[in-house]
Formats: sequence, C-alpha cells, structure tokens
Amino acid sequence: MENNCNTSAETGEYLAKFYSILSDMTAGMTGAELTNSISHNFIARMIPHHEAAIAMSKNILSYTKCEELKAIAENIISEQTQSIENLKAVSEAADKVINCSSDLRAYNCRTENIMRTMFSRMRNACTSDRIDADFIREMVPHHMGAVCMSELALRYCILSELRPILRNIISSQKKGICQMQTLLNKISSN
Repeated sequence: MENNCNTSAETGEYLAKFYSILSDMTAGMTGAELTNSISHNFIARMIPHHEAAIAMSKNILSYTKCEELKAIAENIISEQTQSIENLKAVSEAADKVINCSSDLRAYNCRTENIMRTMFSRMRNACTSDRIDADFIREMVPHHMGAVCMSELALRYCILSELRPILRNIISSQKKGICQMQTLLNKISSN
C-alpha cells in the first residue's frame, strides 16, 4: 500500500486492488509498443488506460453504497468499454498514418510527461477510511490524463476517424470530472 494511514481492513482491500490496477496500467502504458504513427501510439497507450478505468470502477462497485457513485462507475464502465471498441476498430488504419520524426519525438515526450504526472497523482492521492472519496481522488487525475493525452494527439496529423473518438473522450472525461468533483464536495461536507 502506498499511503501509510490507519485504515480499516475493507479500505486496505480496496486500496490493494487499486494499487494493483494502477501498476498494471502503468506497465501497459509505458510498455506499449510504439511505432512511427502518433495514431497508433495513442491507441496503444489509451486502451490499457481505459481498461484500468473499467477495473477501478468495478472495484469501487464492490464497496460503495452511494447511488450517485454507482451511477458514475457504471457510466465509466459503459463509456470506456465502447471507447476501447472504437479504438480497436480504427487501429489497423491508424498504423498507416505515419508522422515525421520531429513530431513523433515531441508527441512522445509530452505524452510521457502527461503519463508520469497522472501516475504520480493517482499513486499519491490522499487515502482515508472513506473509500468513495478515495476512488474520486484517484479517478479524477486518471480522467485528466485522458483529456490531456487526447488534446495533445489532436494537435498532430492523425487518422481522421480517430478525431471524433478523441473528442468524445475529452467531452465524456471532462463531464465525469465535474460529476466526481461535485460528489466529492458533497461527500466531504458530510
């Protein structure tokens, strides 16, 4: 467990699973096979990112009694499952959109910075004996990472069919961030 707090056994179980999911996501994203295609590289990193959101959401559903949070988690599972399908559907065509080496270097460097920031913020999210609040503190930087990665990719020459998928990621993740921050404020004030 990354944070050393006095937590209940239930919180400890929740956090152990969270850190395992985070570790798998970090390995999947940093170990993604990269090519000379920004479109490919985005997809190769975003699929494990989405898979982690789904796993994190399933994890919180095992613990939460909060109906609002259940709805948020179920929505994450639904939206990101669809997004993975959309990404896989264009992945073969994405491989054919080749980028120049200077664009690739700039894109990959900035993406690695976004990922490092996201991993750090998720790993160091404040933990407590309030699992619902912990989940939100972990998921908000996760969503922010997806927004930043998608906005970055849109600045480059990418597969045209990938653009609406990225725009959908941005809008759905920003909406989710707002919903979670509103719920966190409500939870924190109780």
